[in-house]
Amino acid sequence: MSSPMKLTDRRSDTDVVLTTKIADALRVHLPRRYKLATEMNLLYSLDQHGISLSTLYRQAKNTKGPIVLVVKDADDNVSFFFKKNDFLWKWNETESQIKTYRWTGKNEYMILSEPDFIAIGGGEGVFGLWLNSELEKGYSQPCPTFDNERLTPDPEFECVELEVWGFRM
Repeated sequence: MSSPMKLTDRRSDTDVVLTTKIADALRVHLPRRYKLATEMNLLYSLDQHGISLSTLYRQAKNTKGPIVLVVKDADDNVSFFFKKNDFLWKWNETESQIKTYRWTGKNEYMILSEPDFIAIGGGEGVFGLWLNSELEKGYSQPCPTFDNERLTPDPEFECVELEVWGFRM
């Protein structure tokens, strides 16, 4: 990649979850068309837009391309979901790398967007990533959709920051 990913539409006083370093590492795992993108725009941030799942849905609904959901828990673990050629992924700060969990084809439980929660991946009574409507409590378990490991050290976690990003081509 020739130049670092430019992250736009985030106010300077907004807490950062997705960094340029993480965005550039993500490029390697994207479909070819999106590897060429040089800019991502912030569609929603807990810090910038308020704590509301309905606001998240409203802010992201008119996005034509894929989205990247970025979650930071109370222990500074950062995990993600990429919608379009779906996969879950998590950032390993120590190794400065991303671990991806791609769709297995075992089921079609990619994303479930309800007024009370959002769930990503599933099967056998568990979700790869689940967040409540207040975007404060989350769960992560290994699930058949992605054959992922848990994205956080404990199954239940406190969501302290969340961002949704789109691509500018």
